[in-house]
Amino acid sequence: MDDLKKQLADCQKQIDDLTISWKRALADYQNLEKRIAQNREELTKYSTQKLIKELLSVLDTLEKADEHLKDQGLDLAVGNFQTILKANGVKKIEVMGKKFDPEMMECTEVIPSDKDDTALEEVRRGYMLWDKVLRPVQVKVGKKIVDEGK
Repeated sequence: MDDLKKQLADCQKQIDDLTISWKRALADYQNLEKRIAQNREELTKYSTQKLIKELLSVLDTLEKADEHLKDQGLDLAVGNFQTILKANGVKKIEVMGKKFDPEMMECTEVIPSDKDDTALEEVRRGYMLWDKVLRPVQVKVGKKIVDEGK
């Protein structure tokens, strides 16, 4: 009888161990499914990144031409281009007058100013793709001149 109780206890322990293992495997599988779904979503979200990055140089050229030519058709084309980019998650990074942030900005020149470490002039526009920097803004950054003679 004691032998039977011991076998029953061993079987119950095995059942408990297998139940715990099964629950862990199920939790691991569910986490894997979530991770795959998240990766798939991110891949879809950023799959156009390379193409958009290349198109930004075309937009830069069109905008410069539009500044000089002031052509209504070109102005319309640039506006359409910007609308399409915006609909696909691209937005301009606004930095003028803000403190220099190396994650969003690239300094091309330091110029004397009373506004220390501040973006004073935009050299080339920067853009975000959803929540990531696609291309940093190139800026001229102000630097206070300290008169050491005083």
